[in-house]
Amino acid sequence: MKLKIDDNVEVRIGAQAGKRGRIKSIDREKNRVVIEGVNVLKKHVRRSQRNPQGGILSKEMPIPVSNVMIICPTCQKITRIGIRLKPEGGKQRICKKCGSMISEITTAKKNTSAK
Repeated sequence: MKLKIDDNVEVRIGAQAGKRGRIKSIDREKNRVVIEGVNVLKKHVRRSQRNPQGGILSKEMPIPVSNVMIICPTCQKITRIGIRLKPEGGKQRICKKCGSMISEITTAKKNTSAK
């Protein structure tokens, strides 16, 4: 999975299609993401010690990763993510449409061995 927390994404499939938001959390075992302001469930709760006022709570529910695509910060279009190897070492995530860098994955390792 090439998505990370705080990436801006758009939902492509399902009842929430077309909505955009920021990734709050990722469940890599179940391949699901929770997106801020998308797929909000309203739950009616009775008064209790945990919730003394009761009422209606709003909770964002996870959706499958296959239903979302990342938004490129440069061209502002939905795109797929590619991986580019840097010549000095390390990797970057790139936009498949415009080719610009989205973020760094790993940084170059410094050679610490002394000769």
